Amino acid sequence: MTGTLTRRVPVRSRTFSRLLDLRLLAVCLGAVAVGLVATALSVSLGEFPIPLGDVAATLVGAGSRTDEFIIVGLRLPRALVGLGCGMALGVSGLIFQTLVRNPLAAPDVIGVTGGASLTGVAILILGAPPAVLPVGAFVGAVASASLVYALAWRGGLSPYRLVLVGIALAAAFAAGTSYLLVVGDLIDVQRAAVWLVGSLNGVTWDEFWPLVVGLVVLFPATAALTRALDALSLGEESAVALGVPVQRARLGLVVVAAALAAFAVAASGPIGFVAFIAPHIARRLTGLTGASALPAAALVGGVLVMVCDLVARLVLAPIELPVGTVTAVVGAPFFLYLLYRANRPVGGG
Repeated sequence: MTGTLTRRVPVRSRTFSRLLDLRLLAVCLGAVAVGLVATALSVSLGEFPIPLGDVAATLVGAGSRTDEFIIVGLRLPRALVGLGCGMALGVSGLIFQTLVRNPLAAPDVIGVTGGASLTGVAILILGAPPAVLPVGAFVGAVASASLVYALAWRGGLSPYRLVLVGIALAAAFAAGTSYLLVVGDLIDVQRAAVWLVGSLNGVTWDEFWPLVVGLVVLFPATAALTRALDALSLGEESAVALGVPVQRARLGLVVVAAALAAFAVAASGPIGFVAFIAPHIARRLTGLTGASALPAAALVGGVLVMVCDLVARLVLAPIELPVGTVTAVVGAPFFLYLLYRANRPVGGG
């Protein structure tokens, strides 16, 4: 009897694993399909609607100059930047949530977006050229992540200490940003306020190509750290038992996650809640946790930003809202729901 049970358990485990793999594949394919539809609608709809047939003709070089300017020059880079930023934020959020073992974690928690916001607003208030903004935001995000890591290090890196230091610095960065908005010129403050919400208005290929370079470098780096991420999700003692160099792995994961958030903020501003809710949606759809949900988190994040940006463009047309406004409308209730679930007594009632 014992031998029979021993042989059956692996078979059931393999069957369950295959079902999860098929579910992940289905979710990813569904997200790709939704993303393609969202991209087609994004380049077709707007103040000057263009039929999908003309869109296709333009993309193969057979469209008019007007259609080419609108589609290739304005709408396509906006859609692709939204997709890339969402993917970066989705992966970054999943890494942070898994690393600190807290479902409410996000790049905002450790001050990455706060540092980027502070430097970005400073650049806008000082009247620097627009081309400097993405570089400044990226530098601010990386510098803030480095500062958090340095202050949280005490002979090792504790996820609990990392979150506490990050929250404190995020509050300090927010105070500095508020001060700049108070003392700045009205026109510059208006520009900064739109950027702070997270906006894809006016993005071009100049924002797209640095984002692509960042994703090409950082996504393989994330894949190389998936084993360490899964091990750390079980706890430090389990990770050590599995032979994972805990401190080096944590450092690598923090650097990758912070850099992903930095590239996203540099391209579009700090789009709120995407890094927070995309991992949750991915885990619920796939039934997977840890690094296994990374592909779904990336695709869900990309689709989420694209769909929200499409809504932001069309809901009050011809006025275009910042995409961060729509993601906040979606993300804030979701955040409150998770808080409610987390604080609900185990026995119900």
